[in-house]
Amino acid sequence: MSKPVFITPRAEAQIIELDTWWREHRDKAPNRFEEELVQVLETLATIPGAGIRYPHPIGDVRRMLLRVTRHHVYYLEQPDRVLVLAVWGAVKGAGPNLEM
Repeated sequence: MSKPVFITPRAEAQIIELDTWWREHRDKAPNRFEEELVQVLETLATIPGAGIRYPHPIGDVRRMLLRVTRHHVYYLEQPDRVLVLAVWGAVKGAGPNLEM
């Protein structure tokens, strides 16, 4: 049984920024970020435990890698939904702010 996936306003802003950048700078694959994100969100809806645990004080945060575009989707599995907290560059030196 799948769970609905909700995206926090902060994560939504990050997604828009990343998608805009990708479309402007990756002319050979302008839709790649969106396509990869959609695949991961579909996976989270059906297999929320698939991500790797990411220790954080707010709870049992997990993250899943967008392999081609090199970003992590940080999320919480809740009883009735999956909540995306951030979409953040995997190669950045520090993790994202995950406060809700």
